[in-house]
Amino acid sequence: MDTRRLILVLIFTFSSFMLWESWQKYNQPKPAPQEAASAPAGSAAPVPSAALQAKAAPGEAAVAAPVSEARTFTVSTDLYKATVSTQGGDLVSLELLNYEEHDSKEKNFLLFDAKHQYQAQAGLIGEGLPTHRTLFTRVDGPSALADGVNEIKVRLESTGQNGVKATKVLTFKRGSYLIDVAWEIANGSDKAIAPHAYFQLQRDDTKPAGETAMVSTFTGPAIYTEADKYQKIDFSSIADNKAKFAKTADNGWLAMVQHYFVSAWVPKEKALREYYMRKVEGSNLFQAGVIVPVAEIAPNAKGEVAVSLFAGPQMQSALKEVAPGLDLVVDYGWLTVVAAPIFWALEAIHKLVGNWGWAIVVLTIIIKAIFYPLSAASYKSMAKMKVLTPRLMQLKERFGDDKQRLNQEMMKLYQTEKVNPLGGCLPILVQIPVFIALYWVLLGAVEMRGAPWILWIKDLASPDPYYILPVVMMISMFIQTKLNPTPPDPIQAKVMMMMPLIFGVMFFWFPAGLVLYWVVNNTLSIAQQWQITRMIDAGGKAANDAKA
Repeated sequence: MDTRRLILVLIFTFSSFMLWESWQKYNQPKPAPQEAASAPAGSAAPVPSAALQAKAAPGEAAVAAPVSEARTFTVSTDLYKATVSTQGGDLVSLELLNYEEHDSKEKNFLLFDAKHQYQAQAGLIGEGLPTHRTLFTRVDGPSALADGVNEIKVRLESTGQNGVKATKVLTFKRGSYLIDVAWEIANGSDKAIAPHAYFQLQRDDTKPAGETAMVSTFTGPAIYTEADKYQKIDFSSIADNKAKFAKTADNGWLAMVQHYFVSAWVPKEKALREYYMRKVEGSNLFQAGVIVPVAEIAPNAKGEVAVSLFAGPQMQSALKEVAPGLDLVVDYGWLTVVAAPIFWALEAIHKLVGNWGWAIVVLTIIIKAIFYPLSAASYKSMAKMKVLTPRLMQLKERFGDDKQRLNQEMMKLYQTEKVNPLGGCLPILVQIPVFIALYWVLLGAVEMRGAPWILWIKDLASPDPYYILPVVMMISMFIQTKLNPTPPDPIQAKVMMMMPLIFGVMFFWFPAGLVLYWVVNNTLSIAQQWQITRMIDAGGKAANDAKA
């Protein structure tokens, strides 16, 4: 295999890697669209397994309230507006004030929303205890953060049964995407109780707006424990009852992940818990949650249990502070070991330059400088091959009908001129993991969402609205192709000339930040390759003059 063929293989391999997840999505059967009610059948409280029960399994939960009786109210902080339903005290909408909708820059982004039936739900498991389908009554209190106040507590009370009264308490904090969800249980009965509390995330299996065939990321539940680490669970495996994940542990968290954003239930460390995932019968909704036991509550005594809910952007610095491993939802796959330092460097540069676009430019220059020796070796090999191209064409004309003799003569020429035909590609192979890791960093960093660069680039996470960067990238790739040695095979030559057009069209739908990286990288490569080629050509001409 000569240099051109290897380059072609690398190009196709790289593009296939970027499109792999999208192809997988199209290979899977699409679920039939169905209307889902607010409390669909089969969404009753989960039942803890024997491993989590201190006593016999709790009885069936309280009867659900009619949906028509439920009301909603809004709680506002400096970061979001949360809509709470009196049915279950569920979070049914979460409007993030610092992020815009993908399809409408005039509207704020909704993480929890009615479109996807995306909600954060919680309830108790035990005879007569309230669930996420029970009607609550809100206790009067503030609905917005006042000046100088750092948190709001929202209390929702349920009608007590059998002498047991439960109150759900939601605590919203200033400057934080963490919401504390607690249950206060007053046992007014004449016997001790040992209930369980569950906290779950409900969502359909439809990807969020902005996902395309070219840019597709994981959407679905994820779970983390110290033993099994980070695990992503496909909706299809849950529907088929084939999902494999850690069921019980005394650590970890459970999340619902989508591009740029995440919601996660984070119980207290070293507290026993049980994770579950299920498909809601008769709908395309899925529920993923965690069950935690409540310490036994004696007659006329009180008990409580609390779990934190993170719901917001995938800001790695904030996620690390919430729980160990939560920053892994910004998933770089098997290239995390390479991608994590790259993002750290990108973030450090941003602190200096104050603009994510210029941070990408500076980082690209730094990476190019680090790999300069390898790139130089590659371009030198290509330049030497370009000098040999006329002689290779002569050999093909002379021995074109004898492939074996042609290969022998070509190898002899390489040995005589001390040229390695693979020398131009081997250094590129070393750099491929770094380039792919940087691709995933730029694709997954929520910091790029809504971040402007210059002039017409107002959002580095969205495609160039005027396709200027993709066109510039096509031109740069065409120039690079012209600087490379022309393949002896006419078909290969035509394919190589078409690659800039193919890649350029594909990049029309890529985020502007990714295209910016490629434009800067190509520009630096052109300058480096032109200089090296000029030096090699000058050296070859001098040698020929000396021989003459």
